[in-house]
Amino acid sequence: MDSSGKEREAVQLMAEAEKRVKSSHSFLRGLFGGNTRVEEACEMYTRAANMFKMAKNWSAAGNAFCQAAKLHMQLQSKHDSATSFVDAGNAYKKADPQEAINCLNAAIDIYTDMGRFTIAAKHHITIAEIYETELVDIEKAIAHYEQSADYYKGEESNSSANKCLLKVAAYAAQLEQYQKAIEIYEQVGTNTMDNPLLKYSAKDYFFKAALCHFIVDELNAKLALEKYEEMFPAFTDSRECKLLKKLLEAHEEQNSEAYTEAVKEFDSISRLDQWLTTMLLRIKKSIQEDGEVEGDLK
Repeated sequence: MDSSGKEREAVQLMAEAEKRVKSSHSFLRGLFGGNTRVEEACEMYTRAANMFKMAKNWSAAGNAFCQAAKLHMQLQSKHDSATSFVDAGNAYKKADPQEAINCLNAAIDIYTDMGRFTIAAKHHITIAEIYETELVDIEKAIAHYEQSADYYKGEESNSSANKCLLKVAAYAAQLEQYQKAIEIYEQVGTNTMDNPLLKYSAKDYFFKAALCHFIVDELNAKLALEKYEEMFPAFTDSRECKLLKKLLEAHEEQNSEAYTEAVKEFDSISRLDQWLTTMLLRIKKSIQEDGEVEGDLK
């Protein structure tokens, strides 16, 4: 069947489902199994939703899954209701990001009520990603990553919690909330430095924390660097630590060329990502003499 045929059939199913729901409310529903009618309507809405999906009518699919979710709730099937809300959210994601968030939030309410915090955390991440990419509201994305990290921590899923926290730290630093970023990078660095599998990443977190310190205050960055080397001796031999020392020296001497040179050399071996480039440029700005045009890093 072609997509317009699927869509026609879906529309008929929706109308049929609505009739069942209405008749389940009738005076005689107690005598003639009102619940059975609601169950049938539920099934019809779900079938209609899947047909709309095949026809790529995402809004209609989202709406049909939503109707099914509400009926599942009426039938006291919390789990099925939450699943339908998630299906609705995934359909709406392709057409109406805000509506997708509303459906996912409805699912999260049910899951947290049932004590299913790990799955609630997962859906908070999906919402955060919609805020990141579709709605570009970074403050709201941060809030959902934080909520997700909280739930993961409560369930002892520390590596999942750390992933969310690192997202929060990266955004916080971009928004110039350096103190918040520093706390997270130091916390995650400290948590990972004793783990043989994750030890390698700890140097990145201490490096990022030091850069955030550096933007705020050079002396703080020096003190932080000493602290990190003491806590995590492997940091001293890392290229990141050596770069920081060169940058601090160049900053002290107000030597813009030496700063750029050190960054170039580091970049030739480990490519700098967008975040690091942004932070290093913010530090470089504070070196530049009055009226000097801002040079690039590379």
